[in-house]
Amino acid sequence: MTTRRAAAGPVAPKGIAAEYLDHLRVERGLAENSLLAYSRDLLRLLTFAAERKKSVLALRQEDLSEFIQSLRVSGLAPRSAARTVHGVRGLFRFAVREGRMGVDPMENLKAPRAFAALPRYLSTAQVDALLAAPDPKTPLGLRDRAILEVFYATGLRVSELIGLRPSDLDLAVGLLTCFGKGRKERLVPLGSAARDCVAQYLEEGRPSLARDRVAPTLFLNHRGGRLTRMGLWQIVRRHAVTAGVDRVLTPHVLRHSFATHLLERGADLRALQAMLGHADISTTQIYTHVTRERLRAVYDRYHPRA
Repeated sequence: MTTRRAAAGPVAPKGIAAEYLDHLRVERGLAENSLLAYSRDLLRLLTFAAERKKSVLALRQEDLSEFIQSLRVSGLAPRSAARTVHGVRGLFRFAVREGRMGVDPMENLKAPRAFAALPRYLSTAQVDALLAAPDPKTPLGLRDRAILEVFYATGLRVSELIGLRPSDLDLAVGLLTCFGKGRKERLVPLGSAARDCVAQYLEEGRPSLARDRVAPTLFLNHRGGRLTRMGLWQIVRRHAVTAGVDRVLTPHVLRHSFATHLLERGADLRALQAMLGHADISTTQIYTHVTRERLRAVYDRYHPRA
């Protein structure tokens, strides 16, 4: 039986879970990758409910507390477990809004503290080494340097960066417009170093890559087409090896570095939330834990009676 199910492909969520996924797709405009992740997470809950011979809407707070604990002992990665809890919470809020339940059974239930993994980030010295890695004497080097500078200057997500168009940047003012999750538009400041690198890339690098093609996106691959997520990941990894930070660096680490360095220098949490495009400030608050760790490390190192 297991073999036949596997051969038929993954099982799709049904009932209220399927309705919630449709809501995320149509009304929230989530990307396909995000929808697939939510689908996998909701299937965990459906399996849990089926094992107890209950429907999802019949689960109560004690059941869901047991479900959350089962995530801890199942070997699921902390971030995946936290995302699952977030998805389940959204499902029950949706059910209450739709009048399918009178009380939200997830209310007052939280993921275990161990699930809140601190994001990895680079030191300023590591960032400097990374930004100096591309060779600005070639069109691809100019592109790569501009990509890394924009990444670190803005904290954009991968999908946001590869979707940028030249018209999205106002180099005179130092702002860019991007479209984040749910196609929500936001403005993000662009620092002078990133502006200079992008201007040089637009003047000297991009025309060589475009080769008279009409290319809508700002950053192009070597054939003059749009960069893919994998192509961008390879660019970052290649220069990370040159800079000697390859063990810790992914594109998302640059986003974490942007946020952490701003907070360490006194940035306002609400302003950072707006720049990162977080819908909920609780998502942004994870960076305050990083800076607290940093403060503790500084105290332990320098205070004579630490």
